[in-house]
Amino acid sequence: LLLPGVKQGRNPAERKELPFLAMAGSVPCSIQDIHRKRMEKDLNELQGLIDAHFENRKKEEEELISLKDRIEHRRAERAEQQRIRSEREKERQARMAEERARREEEEARKKAEEEARKKKAFSNMMHFGGYLQKTEKKGGKKQTEREKKKKILSERRKPLNIDHLNEDKLRDKAKELWQSIHDLEAEKFELQEKFKRQKYEIVTLTARCDELTSCLGLCLACWLAEREQTVLLA
Repeated sequence: LLLPGVKQGRNPAERKELPFLAMAGSVPCSIQDIHRKRMEKDLNELQGLIDAHFENRKKEEEELISLKDRIEHRRAERAEQQRIRSEREKERQARMAEERARREEEEARKKAEEEARKKKAFSNMMHFGGYLQKTEKKGGKKQTEREKKKKILSERRKPLNIDHLNEDKLRDKAKELWQSIHDLEAEKFELQEKFKRQKYEIVTLTARCDELTSCLGLCLACWLAEREQTVLLA
């Protein structure tokens, strides 16, 4: 290796005197190694950054996809909830319409029943008016009997007029009233017994009439049978 400005001797011993000059040729190789290693390091760091970038981008894409899925799921849930609310609203409207129709039908039925009841009451009133007119004509005699009864009771119920009586007269008045009550009770008892006897007589006579009617029918049947037999024999 020849260096500029350095005198080279022919004797090999002379060349041994400069050992450091023999190592000068290895310096450029070390610089290249350093530069290569630095380039490799830079490339590795750049590759790491690229890998990290793509890894982050992959995570972001996965998060974006997950977000889209959640959005779609939420949208589907809202749509399902809206559908359920809509169906419930339709059912509520249907129930309200059915209830309204039922109330209207019930009101119409009650109104018809009320009209029928009014008509029936008016008809009964008209018939009752005619019945009253008939009973007024037939009730003249009953009214007379009622008036007689009132007259008899008014005659029996005489005013006491005891304000001016002393003790002895009040005692006599009390005895008189007690005797009057006793007489009325006796008369009432006699009338009740008379009513019982008359009722018994009516029942007995009715039974006797029924018995006679049965005997008369039997006799008539026997007579008709004998007459028919006589006609057949003739």
